[in-house]
Amino acid sequence: MTKEGTLRLGILGLGEGRSTISAALNSQKIQLVQICDRNEALCKQRAKEFDFTHYTTRYEDMLENSDIDAIGIYTPDKLHASHIKMAMEHGKHVVCTKPLLDDLKDAKELIDLQKKTGKRLFVGQSSRFFEPMKRQRADYKKGLIGDLITVEAYYHADHRWFLEKPWALEPAFKWLYGGLSHPVDFIRWYLPEIEEVMGYGMLSANGKQGGLKNPDTMHFIYKATDGRIARVSGAYTGPVQPALRDSEMSCILRGTEGSSQGDYMELRYAITDNTGEEQVVTWEHKSKHYFRFEGKSHHAGEYNNYLEHFADSINYDFVAYPDLTEGIGTIALLKTMEKSLNTGQPEKVADVIAEFGLEKYLKRE
Repeated sequence: MTKEGTLRLGILGLGEGRSTISAALNSQKIQLVQICDRNEALCKQRAKEFDFTHYTTRYEDMLENSDIDAIGIYTPDKLHASHIKMAMEHGKHVVCTKPLLDDLKDAKELIDLQKKTGKRLFVGQSSRFFEPMKRQRADYKKGLIGDLITVEAYYHADHRWFLEKPWALEPAFKWLYGGLSHPVDFIRWYLPEIEEVMGYGMLSANGKQGGLKNPDTMHFIYKATDGRIARVSGAYTGPVQPALRDSEMSCILRGTEGSSQGDYMELRYAITDNTGEEQVVTWEHKSKHYFRFEGKSHHAGEYNNYLEHFADSINYDFVAYPDLTEGIGTIALLKTMEKSLNTGQPEKVADVIAEFGLEKYLKRE
């Protein structure tokens, strides 16, 4: 950090990293130092788009740059572990987009490395930092809906445009990790101790026609260690309901004294609180802050929010969640969900954690 308290940032991966560039350049708490992508044409495109010429095609240049405090990693999932490791070994804090890892085999090494270096890692679960979800969390912590009974979260979107990306049609691409990780994170935010998962998935007719290799339609039920249950679902290659009826992504909390719903794309929040009062809040005046590019395909405003939260965590010495351990726990849950899809049976999260020898690493204090 500089004396003024700004976080000096480098950004790796300029596809998804586009939103992060915008966020950094529009924040008083972030100083963008350098951007990097191995595709020089994309570097030049971003340099022109943002009038920011400090780019490189070599990750090593950013790692060796003493003016950089932290690196934002927005590369393909399979590269996250190695890119995180290299950043920490070079004394950099890390912001990494979700999903954090594609394989839990790297988890122990990363946790050990973080303890050795003392560097912080924050998982870019951006959906937590959208206005409706921030308000929903604040009201929940105030006790406005009483004790939590159950959580429902979903992400239903017509993402057939996404199939134009060649890597989306590779066998390694799975909507379970690329899309469903958003509502799964909502569940873990409120019920972190999920014990068992049961789910079904299918590859829809549209998904098959588009060339997808893995399920694009999924529904899951969770059971927490304290007996509470939750559900999450995702559908990605078909039309969605009109916005007045539905939202592409929502989180619903049902409590003993009230309930609330945060609707992501609509910047809308509704609550029936412990007095019985009903309230609906929208943030249409902040639409340009959150959605800065074509339509709503990029939502840089929440990147602004989470980058500034991470900068504050370093400046004021608190943990920004999801941190490395929570991020790995979410991957363990996603792996358990995938296992249930394959077996058609309920599966225990503890079995996946044990499979990778992570029991002591993920044990809650």
